[in-house]
Order: sequence, then structure tokens, then C-alpha cells
Amino acid sequence: MTTAEKTWKQARRLLRAEHTGLLSTLSHKLGGYPFGSAVSTLTDHEAKPLFLISQLAEHTRNIEQDERASLLVHEQSVDIQAGERLTLVGKAMHVETTEQLKARYLRYFPGTEPYFALDFSFYRIEPVTLRYIGGFGVARWISPTEILPPPNSMAQDEEALLARFNRNQAGDLQFFCRAYYGASASDATLVGIDCDGFDILDDGQLLRFDFPETVLNAEQAEAALLRMIRESST
Repeated sequence: MTTAEKTWKQARRLLRAEHTGLLSTLSHKLGGYPFGSAVSTLTDHEAKPLFLISQLAEHTRNIEQDERASLLVHEQSVDIQAGERLTLVGKAMHVETTEQLKARYLRYFPGTEPYFALDFSFYRIEPVTLRYIGGFGVARWISPTEILPPPNSMAQDEEALLARFNRNQAGDLQFFCRAYYGASASDATLVGIDCDGFDILDDGQLLRFDFPETVLNAEQAEAALLRMIRESST
């Protein structure tokens, strides 16, 4: 793997791991000045960030007038300048609220259930370019095609995998969270699996785990997850 490929993969992993970001839109009210808003984010299986926002929100009104936007996500670290961060510059596009998308979002953010009875809608950033900072002296522009994951079937395989692991390996998932994060989990639920890793909701806290290598289908994902569980107990 080349240095550039490692950078693309690390940038994509950062984007998947972080679930809050700074959404910047062009203010219609203020004549085009940048307007920043904190949003909860969730990447889809193409590693494009989704967010759920009200039609009454200022940033939504801005997007309806001008779709150009950016999203900044960063590593949760004491020294933000030394940590990783990624800025996506692109177009904020409305996304249809399908039952599958709604169910996936609610697995990650169960407290948002009431929003779907209101005027909230999904939007997605379609990146034009990305800027990755990996710490002091590590910076690179990334194209939208570079950060895309390889073709895989994880979007189709995800729900069946989640059901199987949550049914058969509930105790293993709790132990796994304790081993990796020191979390004293009483309720650990696998809420998402993609080609780069998986997410566990541990007593209300989202924990991210990266696969050692990118997986392309359910068989590879299941084998990698079981191997990681076994290794955590040795």
C-alpha cells in the first residue's frame, strides 16, 4: 500500500469514527457569510456523511438557497492541532428517508425517534474535494474518488450480520468493549458494520472498531469480527 493510499484509508476511517461535525453553509440572511452549525453525522456505506436536520434550521434554509457547504470532523484529542481532522467541501443534497436509512440512523442515535414525526430530513455531503490533516506537518488534498471504499456488498449484508451477532454473541460484545476500551458494558449492541469496521453502542456510548483490512462481504466481515473477539480474550 502506497503512502497516498494509507492517507486515503486513514481519512475514511476518521470520517467513519466521528459522529459530530461542524457544518458550514453560506448564509442567505447574511449575504453569503459562512455560517457554522454543530451536527450529528453518520457515514453511509459509500463513506459519505449524512445528517438529519430540521427544515426550520438556519443551515437548512441556507442549503436550499445554495447547496455549497463544508463539513469538518476531528479526532477527539486534548490538543486539537496535533490530532487528525478532515474537511469535506462539496454539495449538501437532500436524501430520501427510506425505512432502511431511518432504521440505521436510529440504531446509532435512538434518541432522535421523535424527530421523524416533525419536519426533519436527511441530507448528505457529496464531496468535491477533501482536506486531511494527520497531525503536525501531515496534510493532503484528497479527491472524492480516492476516499471512496472499494466495491463491496456490506450495505446489503449489514442487517443480517447485526441480527446474528446481537443474538449469538451478546456476551462476547460486552467483553470485547471492556478489553478494547475498558468500558464496563452492561448492554453492548452492534449497531453498524461497513467495509472498514463496525460500531457498538455501549450503554449509550458509540464505540468504533476498525478492521485490520478492508472487507468486501458478509463472510469476510464475520470472520474478521470473530477473529478480533478471539484475540481480545488472549
